[in-house]
Amino acid sequence: MSTTTAPAASLRRSISNTLKGSTGNLVEWYDVYVYSVFATYFESQFFDADDKNSTIYVWAIFAVTFLMRPIGSWFFGRYADRHGRKQALTVSVTIMAICSFAVAITPTAETIGIGAAVILILCRLLQGFATGGEYGTSATYMSEAAIPGRRGFLSSFHYVTLVGGHVLAQTTLLIMVLTLDTQAISEWGWRIAFGIGGVAALVVFWLRRTMDESLSAEVIAETKAGGAKASGSMRELLVNQWRPLLLCFLVTMGGTVAFYTYSVTGPAIVKSAFAGDDVITGTVINLIALTILMLLQPLGGWISDIIGRKTLLVFFGIGGVLYTWVLLTLLPQQTSAFTAFAILVGGFVILTGYTSINAVVKAELFPSHIRALGVGFGYAMANSIFGGTAPVLYQAAGAAEQVPIFIVYVTAVIAASLVVYVFFLKNHGRTWLDHEQELHAEADGHTLERQPS
Repeated sequence: MSTTTAPAASLRRSISNTLKGSTGNLVEWYDVYVYSVFATYFESQFFDADDKNSTIYVWAIFAVTFLMRPIGSWFFGRYADRHGRKQALTVSVTIMAICSFAVAITPTAETIGIGAAVILILCRLLQGFATGGEYGTSATYMSEAAIPGRRGFLSSFHYVTLVGGHVLAQTTLLIMVLTLDTQAISEWGWRIAFGIGGVAALVVFWLRRTMDESLSAEVIAETKAGGAKASGSMRELLVNQWRPLLLCFLVTMGGTVAFYTYSVTGPAIVKSAFAGDDVITGTVINLIALTILMLLQPLGGWISDIIGRKTLLVFFGIGGVLYTWVLLTLLPQQTSAFTAFAILVGGFVILTGYTSINAVVKAELFPSHIRALGVGFGYAMANSIFGGTAPVLYQAAGAAEQVPIFIVYVTAVIAASLVVYVFFLKNHGRTWLDHEQELHAEADGHTLERQPS
């Protein structure tokens, strides 16, 4: 069975495919983050405004949607490994568009009661399903579409657009804050924000249809002919690829808990600290800081092409272990906009050691016939357990006045991943992205050696 990806493209073609793939990623992640950015405004539309637990309910829905990500990663990963990355990405963005439109037009709890919350949960579950497929498939596609020697730099645009989705959501909020009052945003402004995501996703649907396919035509043809049984197979992943799957999970867990703590909870803390008359100040701080995080990604990817991926991951791990206490202890105390901004950006610099290269690091672990499933499922499991739960755990810890326990938890998870970065990853060596034929030949040779004569 042929398990190679499509032939390497020219740098120009590689950049074109990267931009098309990343544009779709931008819109999908805008749809994800518009929820967290506008949560404080629309929570009263779905829950009783007098319920003191309404904020926890909103963030619990944010966390619950992550339960669908492993399912989405399985469905889309299998599809992408058997039928191509492009088709899987096109379907996922379509689901995101439909759900964004649905949330935008959902009646309030005052009109349909608990039905409003039910519709919100269902739409977010479907978006979690689509996002589970988006991450693994887009990370795989952008890593495969990049040319050797530039994979770190080009694949870093996966997180440029992932963070860019958050930046776009924050920009939308800033425009509304400058032009509308709080009541207007709470009553109908948030609907426009969700509607924008739906319209943008339709544009991306067209763009993704013009991308090149990164999976080889031989594999796709073999699948259509009834072959390629191992491609996208969960049995193949769990039985023969369990080591890289476990490594993918362990690499992800520290990075994902840091990402959602630093880039979601961090801005939420800033927004809360500068609430009231300073709401614009808090929004501007978050927008500029997240823009810096977005722009740091190509720099991190470029550095990794020179010094290796492991060095950057170790930098993140050490920084995360030392800095999480600083971020979560000092940030809520700030009344100075500059100091709050500096603390947030400091965390984002550390976070870049993980975010800029995590897509290519995971893609390098798996052969192409199982890559989208392996990357997506390993990420989704860690993301569901450690990432999506971080904001609600912080809210619950804050309500119980036990934030130090949350700090210890986040620090410990990052430390566990740091051990993996130090002892189980290498800076240089052959990878499945660049040396697939050689590694397959070696694996086949070892199999023959173990057979009795």
